[in-house]
Amino acid sequence: MPKTHRVPATELPPGAVRPAGPWAVANADGRLAAVSRRCRHQLADLSAGSVDADGCLVCPWHQARYDLHTGEMVSGSRGFLGYHGPTPGYSGLVKRLGQVVRLRVRRARREGPDVVVG
Repeated sequence: MPKTHRVPATELPPGAVRPAGPWAVANADGRLAAVSRRCRHQLADLSAGSVDADGCLVCPWHQARYDLHTGEMVSGSRGFLGYHGPTPGYSGLVKRLGQVVRLRVRRARREGPDVVVG
């Protein structure tokens, strides 16, 4: 049986993302989701990201966007290393990689005062 990880629900208002073990747990306008914590671009911790208006998880480093239900990267990075700006060819390559090597997805659910993953 997989190990469960918990986050206090009070720490997960709409738009927030929090760590729960190896998972980034997100609240996309009341819909809870959990994905693996490492961005496919440069391994940023996605639990430090945010949820955008489209319900996608946004990487805190270079703004790659992920579908919270499939783990697929829906838009590539907007930068490289410390640079934050246009990188059209590179971003396209990263996006293609993120569509093939998706984030792992787990079910997140409210259980009493906590959100539980596992």
